[in-house]
Amino acid sequence: MLSVSQALDRAQMLCDAATKAGADAADALYYCNAATSVTMRLGALEDVERSEGQDISLRVFVGQRSASVSTADMDAGELARLVERCVAMAREAPEDPYAGLAPADLLFRGAVPDLDLDDGSEADPAALREAALAVEDAARAVAGVTNSEGGSASHSRTRFALATSHGFAGGYGSSGHSLSASVIAGEGAAMQRDYAWHSAHHLTDLESAADIGARAGARAVARLEPGKAPNGKLPVFFDPRVSGGIVGHLLAAIAGPAIARGTSFLIGKEKDMLFDSSIIIRDEPRRPRGLRSRPFDGEGLPTAARDIVADGRITGWLLDSASARQLGLTPTGHASRGGGASGVAASNLHLAAGAQSPAELMAGVAEGIYVTELIGHGVNPVTGDYSRGASGFMIRGGAIAEPIAEFTVAGNLVDMFAALIPADDLIFRHATNAPTLRIDGMTVASS
Repeated sequence: MLSVSQALDRAQMLCDAATKAGADAADALYYCNAATSVTMRLGALEDVERSEGQDISLRVFVGQRSASVSTADMDAGELARLVERCVAMAREAPEDPYAGLAPADLLFRGAVPDLDLDDGSEADPAALREAALAVEDAARAVAGVTNSEGGSASHSRTRFALATSHGFAGGYGSSGHSLSASVIAGEGAAMQRDYAWHSAHHLTDLESAADIGARAGARAVARLEPGKAPNGKLPVFFDPRVSGGIVGHLLAAIAGPAIARGTSFLIGKEKDMLFDSSIIIRDEPRRPRGLRSRPFDGEGLPTAARDIVADGRITGWLLDSASARQLGLTPTGHASRGGGASGVAASNLHLAAGAQSPAELMAGVAEGIYVTELIGHGVNPVTGDYSRGASGFMIRGGAIAEPIAEFTVAGNLVDMFAALIPADDLIFRHATNAPTLRIDGMTVASS
């Protein structure tokens, strides 16, 4: 795998070639990844995968016209032809008054900080096989587990580099480790499946195979013999496995491109008290070892910690340069880049913990729903209407009771935000983290 400096050299070379070929401005992004994964099933080796890939993307501007191309072929001749094609495409593209690189005066300057994203490890197939076997064994050891879809362990290394024609050049690398298990409990038509997993940049931060496997097995067994949910408006609790999705819907609604297109249900509500005044949702792009940590965004702007929600209100939109120009605002360092035009993305997000434990939040709930799994994508970004298939457990007499399945939970995100109460069980395990959430008044329907 290339070093970060070598990756940056490739991006800079392509960017320079574009301006020499007639582009007024350009940026180039180089990404490479090497990954190894091992899957064990029923104690036997089922699959070993090794993948190595690289991709370089070029975006050029000719006046207010732009085009983007990408390739995995690093042959010098092919790259030269890629540059020529991209510049020619840009000359024929329609004009876009908002097109262009990020403002030069806002670019990240100085040395790229070390966010401790790479532990320097290399893939060890024997160790991965041992870990995959251990996580599956731990899951299968749970009483009631009858079959397995497998235990998996993986290792990856990545390099990312971005260069622009107006003075930005930066790159960084990361490592990745993950463990997962998926098992089945019960027999015949009564079988239930569940899983558990964990990912980390450093192997020393990865949860143990014993704990991940045991959790997967316990979850599958707990789902056996599900009943039906009641119909009506009830308090709904979202387990931390799924509660981060509520934060994700908020982010989609405050993304600059959605605001610029007029397709967000939060347009006109930016000054409203959307949440309880105690609610804080924070983005921390430079958290050491964070799963989505990054020192600069996809356009070369510096990243910084920010409260997305504070005092119950959103603190502004998340903007890349194009949406910022369209809205007459300043980009916020949230641009993301793939193979073409930039988009908007946050990094390490969390909804701050509340003051009560989940048990305390449930106390006094005569009948409610505890959701552990959501199915489908039933969210309307324009209206905020929310309807998702779900499974989980009944809450009776203030405690979690029997499993239930094949029901829907519905509401409107504006109403859900206003009613949201967080528990105190926040744990930083994923890129987006939230504690158990209680939302009263949601509509529950069972077939």
